[in-house]
Amino acid sequence: MFYLTKTPGILKSLYKSCIWNFSPATNAVYLTFDDGPHPEATPFVLEQLKKYDAKATFFCIGKNVVEHPDIYQQILLEGHAVGNHTHNHLNGWNTGTDQYVANIREAAGYIRSDLFRPPYGRISPFQVKQLKQDYRIIMWDILSGDFDTAITGETCVQNVVFKLQPGSIVVFHDSRKAWDRMQYALPRVLEHCKRKGWKLEAIV
Repeated sequence: MFYLTKTPGILKSLYKSCIWNFSPATNAVYLTFDDGPHPEATPFVLEQLKKYDAKATFFCIGKNVVEHPDIYQQILLEGHAVGNHTHNHLNGWNTGTDQYVANIREAAGYIRSDLFRPPYGRISPFQVKQLKQDYRIIMWDILSGDFDTAITGETCVQNVVFKLQPGSIVVFHDSRKAWDRMQYALPRVLEHCKRKGWKLEAIV
């Protein structure tokens, strides 16, 4: 499986209207979690965030919110931000724009947010143009790689901490597929940020 754990500047320049990172002057790191809510992974994430007085942003799949409304409400009650991640985890490159936007609108019936992240990071320029009137499209500059079953949790830690700096937007997944690696990596990344004196904030 090929993917870049650090987003190159050329890709950021091609999608300038998307948000890839924030100013280092914030002295904050922005942890994000995709694909939940999940009945095992999401409560674990919330517990770890609470231990470190950290806030994060959860990009939720609409159908998972329908299936686990109590966990979704817990995310909100604990002061975290949420974003739309489509209703059915659609790949924008393989989906017509009308269908893609309709799926996002369906998810918006359950997820009240002006934040959107495209699943897999795959979205066409025309889809961006259609969505940016209503949404801030949040991408990332660091992928933990926790979705990759071929790597270890320790590799996920290294993928993050060796590239992490204030202003970084980091992707983890609160999903079954990522669970083994995420549960190892997240506490260690949180501890690293604490040692560095960086705040951990939600995207608002």
